[in-house]
Amino acid sequence: MNKWLKTILFLVASVFLTRFIPFSSLFRNLDTMIHEFGHALMTLLLSGKVLRIELYADHSGVTYSSMLTPGRSILVSLAGYVTASLFAWLLFYLYRKGLQLWGLGIMTAVALVSLLFYVRGEFGMLWLTGFIALNVVIMIFGAKIMKYYYLLLAFLTLEESVVSAIYVGFMSWTQPSRAGDAANLAQQTFLPALFWGTLFALFALWCAKGALSLFFRKEGTSRSSRSRSVRSRNA
Repeated sequence: MNKWLKTILFLVASVFLTRFIPFSSLFRNLDTMIHEFGHALMTLLLSGKVLRIELYADHSGVTYSSMLTPGRSILVSLAGYVTASLFAWLLFYLYRKGLQLWGLGIMTAVALVSLLFYVRGEFGMLWLTGFIALNVVIMIFGAKIMKYYYLLLAFLTLEESVVSAIYVGFMSWTQPSRAGDAANLAQQTFLPALFWGTLFALFALWCAKGALSLFFRKEGTSRSSRSRSVRSRNA
């Protein structure tokens, strides 16, 4: 089967099936946290100032920042969707390497930094506190379920990174002025929102294809390794 088609079909099935997992909606805010943290991190790297981050119950968010050099805000606007897509890919890379503890540690660290320095608002602060506490409990006491918890977070993050990018891509075609980061980029450049929205959607799908390739390769690699081990013992 074509890899792109396989990626899309698997994502559609995953989006549908994960809806049946209790409380899965709460964990979808992880992608929002990473998205907004991407904006904040790029702002800091470009010597700007992060004023605050807001996370909302509907899985949306916003980062308020200021830049001394207007042109640099283009990179800040780009950073959200790019960071979220690459982070989802990173989670699957760490899974393939058997480094789920590292992945949970990175997620927890980002959440802690966001809570201490940037996120304001009742829901965002409450969500981050609960997410950090749950991760710490899983890392200390949940060795038996860590793999499944990690995969839940990885797949939800992957789904949300793609769905949100496709949504902004759709909005950039139908209502360009309401297309979020794509609309911001259109105001800062000579390129229209539909260009940026389409770019975000394609980049998210490309990252998803890479992430799922790592996931399926892990299963195949494990079977291959076991097979070689058996042949070695028999020899």
